[in-house]
Amino acid sequence: MNNSPLNKAVVDSKIEQLRIPNVGKASIREIVALVNLVEEETGVKYIRMEMGVPGLPPSQIGVNAEIEALKRGVAAIYPMMDGIKPLKEEASKFIKNFLDIDLKAQGCIATVGSMQGTFAAFMAAGNVNKKKDTTLFIDPGFPVQKQQMMVLGMKHETFDVFNFRGEKLRAKLEGILSKGNINSIIYSNPNNPAWICFNDEELKIIGELANKYDVIVMEDLAYFGMDFRNDLSKPGEAPFQPSVAKYTDNYILFISSSKIFSYAGQRCGLMAISDQLFNRDYPDLQERFKGTSFGDTVTLRLLYSISSGTSHSAQWALTAMFKAANEGTFNFVEDIKEYGEKAKIMKSLFLENGFDLVYKNDMEVPIADGFYFTISYPKMTGNQLVENLLYYGISAIALDNTGSDEEGIRACVSFVKREQFGELEERLRLFHANFSE
Repeated sequence: MNNSPLNKAVVDSKIEQLRIPNVGKASIREIVALVNLVEEETGVKYIRMEMGVPGLPPSQIGVNAEIEALKRGVAAIYPMMDGIKPLKEEASKFIKNFLDIDLKAQGCIATVGSMQGTFAAFMAAGNVNKKKDTTLFIDPGFPVQKQQMMVLGMKHETFDVFNFRGEKLRAKLEGILSKGNINSIIYSNPNNPAWICFNDEELKIIGELANKYDVIVMEDLAYFGMDFRNDLSKPGEAPFQPSVAKYTDNYILFISSSKIFSYAGQRCGLMAISDQLFNRDYPDLQERFKGTSFGDTVTLRLLYSISSGTSHSAQWALTAMFKAANEGTFNFVEDIKEYGEKAKIMKSLFLENGFDLVYKNDMEVPIADGFYFTISYPKMTGNQLVENLLYYGISAIALDNTGSDEEGIRACVSFVKREQFGELEERLRLFHANFSE
């Protein structure tokens, strides 16, 4: 720890204070709490890569619309359970304009962020068929979704998709789905944390097998349009955001305002259920929750019980942002390209100081620059790397927290400011000098 910017004893004392048994395996929120305590004690600011917090100002279009809504008095009124009508209509148009998918407004449901959406969806999918008691995670993925499964007391299986890209994905999925216990599949696209992007061949495989085995596919589009290798910013014009919805009617999409609109604090997202799935009757689901269709059970039983609706004023903000994007007056993709530009610089700093990329390629091409990247260091496990970097003022989470079989860490670029790049370079240089052979 020669010349490390932080006193090891201080960091260790905070780990003990938080009663973290193994800091290398700590969750995102545990790392956040730890770093906050160390910064408060020492005054040293971390290079914070542990949490996917938007690093850009919120969309002014949303802010202005929410202010106007509050002035109109919406804070005093409960919104409709499934979302206000203007939001549902603009969401339906947004999905057509940017995914080229026809979806009725009925299935566009406002949620308290995608997190609430996935929680309710897991609960619903887990009860559609008593013989199907397990969710399949195509990993790596967002760690908190597995925490949701733990809270719900539900079963899940998982595999790392690293070695199963392209046509290899079919045999892997077939082997799992053929057992007959899987009720749903979940993945993110672009992927958190590997930043791989499923292509149409892979999405078609997922969709075809979902049809064959009657499985619900949950597609987390938290990083919608952020594969910056393609311009996905023009409404109604190809190329569109790739989606499994092209290949199956058994889908639920989650569209978040947190990253694409930098509107994380207001906790307003969208769950989009296909027309067919929304109106489908499942006898086991009806028995469990005393509801009617799948969609009505989600809204009138599950979401009603969880929060009784989503922030009324934030729904007007999301409505305005969707509307502006639909009309072509708000290029949200252009606004968030900063993440890709920062990723390119940060990757180079790590590579110049002895680190390597874990997920390097997306099929046959180099991985895109985006919200996340994954890195490793020679002869260190991911857990060891997390712990060692903490003493150098750099925070991240281990890849095994995301379901990855690879050794390394997830680096999120959003909360790292450009003016910190010099400090990051110096800390990485010290780290490499102390740990290289």
